[in-house]
Amino acid sequence: MTTTANPAADIGVIGLAVMGRNLALNLADHGFRVAVHNRSAARISELLTAEPTKNLIGCPTIAEFVAGLKSPRVCLMMVQAGAAVDGQIAQLLPLLAAGDIVIDGGNSLWEDSNRRTTELAARGIHFIGMGVSGGEEGARYGPALMPAGSTAAWPQVRKMFQAIAAKVDGEPCCQWIGDAGAGHYVKMVHNGIEYGDMQLISEAYQLLRDGLGLGPDELAATFRGWNSGPLSSYLIEITADILGVRNADGTLFIDHILDSSGQKGTGKWTAINAVELGVPLTLIAEAVSSRFLSSLKNERSAAAPLLSAALTPFAVEDRDAMVEAVEAALYCSKMVSYAQGFMLLRAAAKNYGWHLAFGDIALIWRGGCIIRSRFLDKIKAAYTRKPALDSLLVDEFFAAEFARFTAGWRHAVSFGVARGIPLPAFTAALSFFDGYRSARLPANLLQAQRDYFGAHTYQRVDDATGKHYHFEWNGSRTEHAIDG
Repeated sequence: MTTTANPAADIGVIGLAVMGRNLALNLADHGFRVAVHNRSAARISELLTAEPTKNLIGCPTIAEFVAGLKSPRVCLMMVQAGAAVDGQIAQLLPLLAAGDIVIDGGNSLWEDSNRRTTELAARGIHFIGMGVSGGEEGARYGPALMPAGSTAAWPQVRKMFQAIAAKVDGEPCCQWIGDAGAGHYVKMVHNGIEYGDMQLISEAYQLLRDGLGLGPDELAATFRGWNSGPLSSYLIEITADILGVRNADGTLFIDHILDSSGQKGTGKWTAINAVELGVPLTLIAEAVSSRFLSSLKNERSAAAPLLSAALTPFAVEDRDAMVEAVEAALYCSKMVSYAQGFMLLRAAAKNYGWHLAFGDIALIWRGGCIIRSRFLDKIKAAYTRKPALDSLLVDEFFAAEFARFTAGWRHAVSFGVARGIPLPAFTAALSFFDGYRSARLPANLLQAQRDYFGAHTYQRVDDATGKHYHFEWNGSRTEHAIDG
């Protein structure tokens, strides 16, 4: 067993659950000496016993952990988000010196990373809030990393993190994101898009199975086929694998899994922040709500026999064509999901004073992370063409793709609605697309209603000055310009 008798580790990892353990091993594989600590000393022993040849230093106490690090000390925390992070920082601070670096690699709320950056800077300590994506396999063999916080710390950790990150076309999926909590914010948006992707794939699966009656072999084959086309992505790949697992009687293994999905909160944070910033993140919000709805299993089971309404017949003359339509719906909705995510990033950059490189963020997500997919290169190209792009929907590539596939999208959604199949994410995406492409919306009526009952005023289409007006709806029926 390697202990602090062999000091001078390049980096230390605190927290040896799956993610922390695998990141420590990844670092060791890339030639870095790693000090490891865990609240339970048994986990330290288990790791060192299982991996005796790795360049790991077991540290039973925080004091031994800090003593085993080179200066400036680099401490990577992989502990549960929230109070546990603050508690761990409180243990470290008395032992650290000015210039040392504390990194939070958990799924922390970005506002907490803002606070921690400021609090530690006052003590002369550099703080990095780093989003880590890729799950346990990514952590072990190449994650996507989204670090931000104290800019002065980046040159000291860049070599290590870019070495262990996933690589695509030789480029590491790890770049400096920006100030304070920007790294955890970008990871939050990543997770929101992940929620959307997973919901969209689930809706496509239900359309194929319950709407078209595809059997287990056909379902798996369909997703495998989609993974070789524009939809190529990690989530499509693992969906094909999942649908390839059978029970002894040939039915799908997933039929034994309760249809009630969990969540850790990052999707909800994304939706809440979008409301705060006034960004129409409709698809991701529906994906979050769908998880809430799935948890009402007992209520849904009781309602099912009572709410079986008559459905509109929808003949399918060409099943293969409908499968292609479902593919088009999934592809178009996925593009909307990413477009909404990047709209939120743009709003955050403006509101929080961050300088986010949107194209670089797309490149980080190409490998290692859960939402890695083929068209992230297209997102990078879109922001290369126009860094101040309002929305991916109006980029030349994406506009052309919508022109090609929107008819199939509409056909698949109509088919599902007629069949009574819930499609919250597909329909939210299509409604957003139709709203965004509408030069005129019925919001003028809404604004008239607000002015009618609350004198909230309105602007006129023939007055470009931005002046506000109020109409006397119940009185003289006259209009008045409102000063100031």
